[in-house]
Amino acid sequence: MTYSISEVAKELNLTVYALRYYDKEGLMPFVERAPSGTRLFKESDIQSLKVIQCLKSTGMPIKEIKGFIAWCSEGDSTLQQRYNMFLERKAAVEAQLEELNKTMDLINHKCEYYMTALDAGTEDIHKNDKIGDF
Repeated sequence: MTYSISEVAKELNLTVYALRYYDKEGLMPFVERAPSGTRLFKESDIQSLKVIQCLKSTGMPIKEIKGFIAWCSEGDSTLQQRYNMFLERKAAVEAQLEELNKTMDLINHKCEYYMTALDAGTEDIHKNDKIGDF
């Protein structure tokens, strides 16, 4: 079974424009085309696009994603490079999560601060914790 670009866009919560951009940037060499030029997406193409979306969400530049796709087409000789790339992505995401957890800690603290102040009807109970104190 094949899917149209609009069906794939809907499935991946992307725009048709974004998929065309990916194609223009060389991120979809695996997608076949009909004689008319229409893209014919298979289920495996959708799975590949999910990996592309994942890499993009980690902040990986398009150029590097394109390199990863090229490694995939080269086969087993690039397994180590692909593994190393995912280890780097994992480290980057772990760092992002750590920063987000610190941000969430601060937000939780301030929610408690304001709830206590609201319950008391004043901020005066937090003499040393107005704006920036944590």
